[in-house]
Amino acid sequence: MGLFASLRRMLATLVALVQTRLELVSVEIEEQIEHAASVLLWSIAAIFFASLTVLLLSLTIVIAFWDGHRLLAAGLVTASFGLFAVIAALVVRHRLRTRPRFLSATVAELGRDAAELGGELP
Repeated sequence: MGLFASLRRMLATLVALVQTRLELVSVEIEEQIEHAASVLLWSIAAIFFASLTVLLLSLTIVIAFWDGHRLLAAGLVTASFGLFAVIAALVVRHRLRTRPRFLSATVAELGRDAAELGGELP
């Protein structure tokens, strides 16, 4: 009876370990989805209001220099928008390259589990 009880406890521990890791995976996936949705929503709002601001600012600058240097004013406004677009693209590229790995906590926990059990994680 002692051998079967020990095997049953070991199996129960293994099942509990797998359940814990699956819960961790689901929590990480939910966090990633919530984060992505939040970033997307705020990005859309920021782009909308920034576009309105840029449009009205451009119009104001061109109207202010209408009598003297309207082409110069329009060219400088366009060049500044181009510069801001390049800066924004570089920031996006940096953010995409430095984002944390997907499911990194789960992979780390599985690695610790494998080390504790004497195996190696591929």
